[in-house]
Amino acid sequence: MALSVYLVVGLGAAVAGFVQGLSGFAFGLVALSFWAWVIDPQLAAILAVAGSLTGQIVAAVTVRRGFDRARLAPFVLGGLAGVPLGVLLLPHLNADWFKLLLGTLLVVWCPAMLLAKDLPRITVGGRLADAAVGMSGGLLGGLGGFTGTLPTLWCVLRGYERDVQRTIIQNFNLAMLAVTMVIYLGSGLVTRSALPMLAVVLPAMLIPVFLGTRVYVGLSETAFRRVVLGLLTVSGITLLAAALPRVL
Repeated sequence: MALSVYLVVGLGAAVAGFVQGLSGFAFGLVALSFWAWVIDPQLAAILAVAGSLTGQIVAAVTVRRGFDRARLAPFVLGGLAGVPLGVLLLPHLNADWFKLLLGTLLVVWCPAMLLAKDLPRITVGGRLADAAVGMSGGLLGGLGGFTGTLPTLWCVLRGYERDVQRTIIQNFNLAMLAVTMVIYLGSGLVTRSALPMLAVVLPAMLIPVFLGTRVYVGLSETAFRRVVLGLLTVSGITLLAAALPRVL
């Protein structure tokens, strides 16, 4: 591959690493905004999962916010059912339509939540609803490392405080991404051709992830909510920008 491709991949990893350290999610979505133009979807998925997993490990060490087993369990159990389905669908997925649908959801819903003065809290559904959202996150994780997108949105709708949300998303992402990477390796999706790109992505993101976690510590509840919803919105716009020209 051309040197310019490696530079774009490295830049995308660095920016995505900072965002993940700050918000606890979104590595895959941010990285995709760079990578979608220069590498194929399956390689991008492998790099996104590897980068996301590395970032979550760094964040787990540097941003410790406890471990609420009872609240986390439904998300993880649902996610474990979703990851294999996502991996199974990956080789057959129309990536452009997937990006279009997910991007539309984020672009429509997140700004509305961002502009709302008093966000409505969803209290119905209990653990079953949490498990369904976890399954959706696991499925998206299997498709390309997007484990935290829908669970993060759900935590905002639940009205969870900043540290509670961080605890759920950080631990959920860590578990789902680890399972996804094991399945990727076991199924032979990670080939030798991916190794040079992995050698670029992982070093490029380490320091930015750490810097992002330092910024997170100083954020207020309101600022954190705005950051999360703003990032989700930008991620949606990025997905639409990548998918619309191909679909049309």
